[in-house]
Amino acid sequence: MKPPVATSPVRAPSSRFAEFEAALAPTHTVLLTADPAAADPVAAKRAEIRRYFHQTCAIYERLFDLIRDDASYYERHEPLRHPLIFYFAHPAVFYVNKLTAGRLIPRRLDAVLEAMMAVGVDEMSWDDLNTAHYDWPSVRTVRDYRAALRELVDGFIQSMPLELPIRQDSPAWVILMGIEHERIHLETSSVIMRQMPLDELRHGDELTAEERRLWAACTTTGTPPANDWLPVAGRTVRLGKRADDHTYGWDNEYGHEDAALPPFRAGKRLVSNAEFLEFVTAGGYRDESLWTEEGRGWLHYTRAEHPKFWLSRADGYWQRNLLDERPLPLDWPVEVNCLEAQAYCTWLAKRTGENVLLPTEAHWQALRDEVPGDHPSWDRAPGNLNLEHFASSCPVDAFPQGEFCDVVGNVWQWTRTPIMPFKGFEIHPLYDDFSVPTFDGRHNLIKGGSWISTGNEALASARYAFRRHFFQHAGFRTIVEEPGNEAVTAGSRLYETDQLVTQYLDFHYGDAASGGFDAASGGDAANRGSVLGVANFPQACVAATMPHVPADRRGKCLDIGCSVGRSAFEFARHFAHVDAIDFSARFIQSGVRLQQGDELHYEIPTEGELTVPRAISLERLGLGDIGSRVLFMQGDACNLKAIYAGYDLVFAGNLIDRLYDPSLFLREIADRILPGGLLVITSPYTWLEEYTPKDKWLGGRREHGEPLTTFTGLERCLTPRFALVSRGDIPFVIRETARKHQHTIAEMTAWRRLT
Repeated sequence: MKPPVATSPVRAPSSRFAEFEAALAPTHTVLLTADPAAADPVAAKRAEIRRYFHQTCAIYERLFDLIRDDASYYERHEPLRHPLIFYFAHPAVFYVNKLTAGRLIPRRLDAVLEAMMAVGVDEMSWDDLNTAHYDWPSVRTVRDYRAALRELVDGFIQSMPLELPIRQDSPAWVILMGIEHERIHLETSSVIMRQMPLDELRHGDELTAEERRLWAACTTTGTPPANDWLPVAGRTVRLGKRADDHTYGWDNEYGHEDAALPPFRAGKRLVSNAEFLEFVTAGGYRDESLWTEEGRGWLHYTRAEHPKFWLSRADGYWQRNLLDERPLPLDWPVEVNCLEAQAYCTWLAKRTGENVLLPTEAHWQALRDEVPGDHPSWDRAPGNLNLEHFASSCPVDAFPQGEFCDVVGNVWQWTRTPIMPFKGFEIHPLYDDFSVPTFDGRHNLIKGGSWISTGNEALASARYAFRRHFFQHAGFRTIVEEPGNEAVTAGSRLYETDQLVTQYLDFHYGDAASGGFDAASGGDAANRGSVLGVANFPQACVAATMPHVPADRRGKCLDIGCSVGRSAFEFARHFAHVDAIDFSARFIQSGVRLQQGDELHYEIPTEGELTVPRAISLERLGLGDIGSRVLFMQGDACNLKAIYAGYDLVFAGNLIDRLYDPSLFLREIADRILPGGLLVITSPYTWLEEYTPKDKWLGGRREHGEPLTTFTGLERCLTPRFALVSRGDIPFVIRETARKHQHTIAEMTAWRRLT
């Protein structure tokens, strides 16, 4: 739904924070360490973070000020992404959602907005890109929210405890996470704006003097230079960011991996528009033999005939930049997706007889190691980076960096490396969905940054990945390797290594997949279907629930806290549709991959360093035919979107004692269940302050000196809207090693909604 159309005014900087907005760009990411020259290092770092935060908010808002009319905020200019109203709000609500999850602020600003704008930024199956589910707020509402958010975070920065160096468990890390997240969306939003009709954006004489300086595109173009392949000696490169690095990093950047590279040759420059034009005119988009199977599917779907940012006109090709259209600058880098880059390499290999490929991440790193310094220490970026030079790309020979040009900056560079974690990978508990959804073999790394890459994106350690059909401000460089001597593409493994996820995969699926025994530990086939004689917990919960669900009340089910998905799939045997929601993308990804027909591979420990492999699939489990009935989504049980309603059954398996506000969940879930519908709760009632503040425990504590049980707490919250239907115990076993298991007993209560 679209609010009434309005025209966005050109706004002056907020007087409240104008002191921080004097210089919007370029900016430099905050160092985690103390400034040795500062008289009061903590006060100086606090002021630095505060300035960085307000500069980030301001430059983001200046980008959106380019939109002429409010109506444009609600159009799907990129069909794989939300309308821009989502991206205007999303970075702001991110702060509140993370600060709330970290129990660092006492209350939300706008729970409805913060649920609506929480996730939905990529075409993942657990993102919600169906615009029919949204009653979008007005632009004014979002502007007011952003202003309130700035006040909230400004106050938080000034009062938060701060120790140096800043570590990942510091409140300051959460603020830096929000800042760097917004800077990512500065870039991705500008990509969407390049796909808007130009007359929907303010440009040219409509811009203020400040805006013309900030968004000034390059005006230089000329004869495209030759692009020779230069030799690079074989070497071993170290990939990954050190744990004690002085700059903020995303989870996938940490860890290490050594890659041995044979000698290769690399293009001196990025592939130019002129070079790619030869591919286009030679029929590259019509010759399907040049494209991968995935690329052919994309071609058939899009019917593309040239790069997305090219415009075909009577007088030839033009290029669309952020705020202008111009005759195709032949000496600028071509901007394409990874599939187009791969097809070009195949075409060029046939034409030249050379083994032309995209670089791996390691090849890019070998070139990057020859560029001195890094973003925080540069007085001025050595390339078209960090908004320090242009608000567009520029000629491919404008920025020599040693023997090569544009190793960093101008446009991102596609690699042939699917993103995967390094050894030592650890997920930040407040943002486990940053990288994990991309560890699917379908997202390739881009390296080097573009003209609008700021903050973390401008660092040498930055690792970002997109689906191969996605567009960013991204081009590519070619390399040549000796046939049969190609470098191994690091990150191509698809093997679950997250110990908590593998433990839950085995808890949900392992007994059925392996027969409930380990050959290595002397198991017996008679134990199949159980672990130590205890039935599979998700199956047992479904079996205990379904007798209480009438046959005519089996339309729609919600599995909240679905983990890796077994109970959702089991409920799908009985219900027409199951919504499966979990806060953790790490868990959801497993369910999604199974649903997509993948076979999941993981290892479980037997003793010491010894492990045994496991492989599971829905087909093996006899669930292949019903997987399509399940929709996995990421969400906060205490702040669900309004669309999650009308359920015949809500199942909350081992969730209640892991919520930050369980009574809030119970109050709000009632309205999502149809009268006569069922709420089923299982829990061992292991209350921990790590998850739930003690004053919000439903039980397991004393109240006025008397013991309060969790069952009594549940009765208080659910009466009089629910009536107790059944109460009983369901045991479960979680395997640690072949000879060590956790045996636990959960209580299961079923409640029927009365009103």
